[in-house]
Amino acid sequence: MNKLVFFLGPGGAGKTTLAKTIAARRPASVFDMDILLRPAATAIMTLHGLDPDDRDSDEYKSLCRDLGYRITMDAALDNIGLQSDIFVVGPFTKEAADPEWIVRELSRIGRTLAEVEVKVVMVSLPDAATFRERLEGRQSPLDAWKFAHWDEFSASLGSRTVAWPLPASHVAQIDNSHPDRNVAAAAVEAFIYGEASSSAFLIEKNLPPIIID
Repeated sequence: MNKLVFFLGPGGAGKTTLAKTIAARRPASVFDMDILLRPAATAIMTLHGLDPDDRDSDEYKSLCRDLGYRITMDAALDNIGLQSDIFVVGPFTKEAADPEWIVRELSRIGRTLAEVEVKVVMVSLPDAATFRERLEGRQSPLDAWKFAHWDEFSASLGSRTVAWPLPASHVAQIDNSHPDRNVAAAAVEAFIYGEASSSAFLIEKNLPPIIID
């Protein structure tokens, strides 16, 4: 059975980069909510006379947010049972706080947590200044609202937890602030596939051993 791995965290934490780095070395498909929703969100926001690049306002959340997660999960769940693992990328703030959410999602395809190996990678940065630096570096028009409402956005950057009924060993908190992104990627790969799987990579790159919080 393939693995279903969620990469969760705020915008700018580096969720997609981590997921893609590991997927480039493993048989895994990446389902990024921002990418899957983008055509629909652009059309819906434009139709309502709103900023098509807005991904943070209350108007966006009311019109598009839930649709984005439904599209993403439908695509991800459709791949359960195939050979490649499934990496799902997005904030999932409301969903992660709901203990029954993952159970309901798996029930859509007649599966349970006993039948699907679900893991969660909580990606974070140490402070708001680092988030701002990363957001500025990626130069995305989708981040304009964040900068215009920085106090509101930065207030949402605190630590998060996952309420799903998963073993503690299936949830990892990953600090993605190291200048070499491969350091965090090796930690995540070790978490998903086992410590031995990333040992050769760490030795090859002359990187220190990784400790997952």
